[in-house]
Amino acid sequence: MITELKRIVGEDGIVESEAARETYSCDGITHHRRTPDAVVLPRSTEQVAEVVHWCAKNSVPFVPRGAGTGLSGGATPTTECVVISTARMKRILEIDSVDRRARVEVGVINADLTRATAPVGLHYAPDPSSQTACTIGGNVAENSGGPHCFKWGATVRHLHGLRVVLPGGEICDLDRDADPLDLVGLFCGSEGTLGIATEAVVRLMPDAPSVETLLASFKSLDDACACVESMVAAGALPSALECIDRRTIDAIEALEQGGGYPRDAEAVLLVELDGLPQQTAAEVTQAREQFKAHHALEVRQARDEAERLALWRGRKSAFGAMGRVAPDLYVQDAVVPRSRLAHVIREVCSICDRHRLQVANVFHAGDANLHPNISYDGRDEDEAARVRQALREILDLCLGAGGSLSGEHGIGLDKLGSMTRLFDETSLAVMDRVREAWDPARLANPGKAVPMPGGCSERGTPPAGGSP
Repeated sequence: MITELKRIVGEDGIVESEAARETYSCDGITHHRRTPDAVVLPRSTEQVAEVVHWCAKNSVPFVPRGAGTGLSGGATPTTECVVISTARMKRILEIDSVDRRARVEVGVINADLTRATAPVGLHYAPDPSSQTACTIGGNVAENSGGPHCFKWGATVRHLHGLRVVLPGGEICDLDRDADPLDLVGLFCGSEGTLGIATEAVVRLMPDAPSVETLLASFKSLDDACACVESMVAAGALPSALECIDRRTIDAIEALEQGGGYPRDAEAVLLVELDGLPQQTAAEVTQAREQFKAHHALEVRQARDEAERLALWRGRKSAFGAMGRVAPDLYVQDAVVPRSRLAHVIREVCSICDRHRLQVANVFHAGDANLHPNISYDGRDEDEAARVRQALREILDLCLGAGGSLSGEHGIGLDKLGSMTRLFDETSLAVMDRVREAWDPARLANPGKAVPMPGGCSERGTPPAGGSP
């Protein structure tokens, strides 16, 4: 196998040693682990196609991987396989400022695309919190969101076309503007189960003429959630509406460069408004009225771009900051109806208190896309077991409130066992038939997203460090 793969990608295009392959044994959810048999680093669509064709011919499963920042086990091997990393495919092939689109290889870092388009007054709107590391390909695989997706939508809304390698090794161009079926929409969010995207044609947005960023602090998380519900019910449409609780604030402010958030607040809302100057001025006034009505302790408004970036630096560093709290971190991203937001957050905290666990909440409040972060020590078997039980209860809570399993992180391996709680057998069978149409041999990222028919869909979460 190694000899054949080297023939395709070259001596420097394959990761051989067990220690180096261990790097590819998991994504950002580290308690699911399995070391792949081989890791290849192709540099072109043609090389990806040749590797996938070899896998199909030899019945070897393959796992697509971008930067590995995913949070659902989507890039984690589940069986003997080849991991195909697109990290070296990072060319920006074209920027079209007239039609406001860019053609890129999928290894391009999300934030690098916006940096490249800034000189022509454009940007790429989907902005996951990991945007300085995550790739466009990973964003496509998971239909990633981000703070500014409240107004502008997740990845799928910003795709014009994709070049993909199908599970048999064929290269196929999907064009959303020409195809009678929206195959781009189907492929986006399929988590590598329908093939591997190698290029993307993405929509670019013009920079807003006016951007206002506010930070409001509250004496309780309940007040902050109630303010979110009231703002949106009143018709407000900020480009971003984020909530950060006190434990997350403490972790952020412990960093060398925090966000300058108030340490005496139980929660803060980070609100960004964009549009014409007259529009944003009116929206700032409306937002301040809502803050006052919900007993805000303090309201800050960024005076310039430096202050705005400082406020966002804190939010974007939240997940990394939690890594300093304990050796392990588990983050979920279920979604609930906005009207149930305050109730669900209270119950999440209650569940974790009952299981003697430390939870910190930072979430896309406008979307009611929750991100409970549980810090723990995976070497402690009892604590790890309590984490697994708490997470099952949190997912059941969100589903019982009328919510869904994921807002942006995907199902992957981590939430596969919960799919039968949300979908009936007929719905799951339809999803599986779609997958089978693209991948009859089921070699593309096996064991992810949709339970196999007749298989064990109700899997428990394995212990930290264990294999799925």
